[in-house]
Amino acid sequence: MPRLRLALAQVDTVVGDLPGNAARLRAAVAEAAAADADLVALPEMALTGYPVEDLALRPAFVKASREAVEDLARAVAEDGHGDLVVVVGYLDQDVDAAGQDPNRTGRSPLASQNCAAVLHGGEVVARYAKNHLPNYGVFDERRIFVPGTHGQRVNVRGVDVTLLVCEDLWRDGGVTAQLAEAEHDPGLVLVVNASPYERGKDDVRFELCRSRATETGCAVAYVNAVGGQDELVFDGDSMVVGPDGALLTRAPQLVEHTLVVDLDLPEGADEAGPGRLYDRVTLRPDRRPTDGPAVVPAAAEPLQECEEVYRALVLGLRAYTTKNGFSSVVLGLSGGIDSALVATLAVDALGADAVHTVAMPSRYSSGHSVDDAAELARRQGTRHRVEPIADLVAPFVDQLGLTGLAEENVQSRARGVVLMAISNAEGHLVLAPGNKSELATGYSTIYGDAVGGFAPIKDVPKTLVWRLARWRNEEARRRGETPPVPEASIDKAPSAELAPGQLDSDSLPDYEVLDAVVDGYVVGDLGRADLVARGVPEEVVDHVVRLVDRAEWKRRQYPPGPKISPKAFGRDRRLPVTTRWQERG
Repeated sequence: MPRLRLALAQVDTVVGDLPGNAARLRAAVAEAAAADADLVALPEMALTGYPVEDLALRPAFVKASREAVEDLARAVAEDGHGDLVVVVGYLDQDVDAAGQDPNRTGRSPLASQNCAAVLHGGEVVARYAKNHLPNYGVFDERRIFVPGTHGQRVNVRGVDVTLLVCEDLWRDGGVTAQLAEAEHDPGLVLVVNASPYERGKDDVRFELCRSRATETGCAVAYVNAVGGQDELVFDGDSMVVGPDGALLTRAPQLVEHTLVVDLDLPEGADEAGPGRLYDRVTLRPDRRPTDGPAVVPAAAEPLQECEEVYRALVLGLRAYTTKNGFSSVVLGLSGGIDSALVATLAVDALGADAVHTVAMPSRYSSGHSVDDAAELARRQGTRHRVEPIADLVAPFVDQLGLTGLAEENVQSRARGVVLMAISNAEGHLVLAPGNKSELATGYSTIYGDAVGGFAPIKDVPKTLVWRLARWRNEEARRRGETPPVPEASIDKAPSAELAPGQLDSDSLPDYEVLDAVVDGYVVGDLGRADLVARGVPEEVVDHVVRLVDRAEWKRRQYPPGPKISPKAFGRDRRLPVTTRWQERG
């Protein structure tokens, strides 16, 4: 039985940075070569970054991507690694011309394709176009790509390797079903992916790989991207599953890593097999010696939920900040739990010297809020200042005769003006501290606490905000460090402090109840009757649903933030602002 040494390199790339991405991929290939790998796989569209969105419709970008993959093949050979077989994701056009109809409705006029290239000996020796294009959630690939029509197998060291790209593995009845019907097992199914992070998705991915392995009767190797791109976080979590569905090895989550493993696999067939058109190329026909011990690293342990979510948020914040050219951030620090968690994430992502915190007390701010903000800044070493806003608010209130909600919103907007002014003067990225519960119900002030360039906890429900803060403090204690979040910020009743004695509970249900309704209505698409059937009082359901529906216009103007749930506000959930549809009893 031939042995194949496989390297899965989960790398962090940037959309559109073809030279920078190529350099990063060359380094990953060199790392695989140093481990004496026969075959190294890099993620879906790693060369271009992912998702490219409408860049796929620009001829110059498609041409640059095709040229870049050919340059990468030559560069890898010049680095002395031409004998290594490299599979890398990139953007191309008309890889398999048969069956293409660029004029068909819903097809890209360029016939752009989401592709994987096989590099060897300084050349691109094979190209495979993704057969199944996702068109749900954050994915919109049918609008910008056309599907491939051919399969691709590469024989390396006597092992047949079938290439797939992401959705090709997820689609029931697709490519894997045809593999299962073939007379000869391909030996290894190699899948390159850019699969975004969601809470609990690591379990879903493993079950998918396990089921496809048992369905096809062959090992499945799954390599995934890592890093952040706008609202998306990619968590790595690459893995190899045996033909029996058993997990052989797994890479760590949320870090760049090259996983190297020896696989003893069936001898490849002389032909591609019936039932599907496969292109086939043979590379490195010599056999790897099998007398030595096989390299099979222990599987990395999946992270526990709070640590996984926290690290995903840190990664998303760091990526958005640095990839958009910022070296520092600024945020308002109220002494409450939301801004405390955002500040802590920022310090962990960028370092304390890069985090500027501003307390902006008004006439209604409590003394303990100012003190709690100062205590957090002291514990974490942020660059902290106090900018009172009472004298900024008074002229607006007095001249316009404002009271009630109008007066409250002027306070919040004055804070937004202060933060944006500091940003303009000093070059920091402004962070918005709103959580998913607030965004869902519209419990924020547009152009006030909603100002900013990035919203790190935009997809984090309030109840999870508290859990993450407590987990981070416990983690600090475990390390023998000072807990970064003051207990007072965690324990106090949440309040916007825009009016005397104001509490969130004056306007909103208890957050445990609120978050359950928001999760059901927003994430689960449940209707009123379904939510009531879950035991939520009718008046609470009606109140929350009405708030969610009325706040769509605010959410359209909110900054982007990292997606951690199956359905985040933004790319995942596209509802009309102007609508008269209501869930009714």
